[in-house]
Amino acid sequence: MPGKFVTSVGKDGKYYFSLKAGNGEIILQSQGYASAKSRDNGIESVRRNSQEPGRFQKKEASNGKFFFTLNATNGQVIGKSQMYKTEKGRDNGIASVARNAPDAKVVAAE
Repeated sequence: MPGKFVTSVGKDGKYYFSLKAGNGEIILQSQGYASAKSRDNGIESVRRNSQEPGRFQKKEASNGKFFFTLNATNGQVIGKSQMYKTEKGRDNGIASVARNAPDAKVVAAE
């Protein structure tokens, strides 16, 4: 089952997307955008930048868990992962974004 971008509007009135793997697990979440057009541009940025390994920043949280961000060419964060217990889990998450993002369809949240 292929991945998909799920779009939504938050209680704050901002526009969001998440990238879900084929198993339904969220592998990347966006920041809030002021408009649907800006959010859609963010999705396209994820598609492009996910194919560049250097755009992923591997990080460790203060609680010892691991996560990553995906950055645009200008260094701005376009998405952030969930927290992982291990570095291997985080690295698998990065590989999943790279694999799923290019062809993921865009659907509205249910």
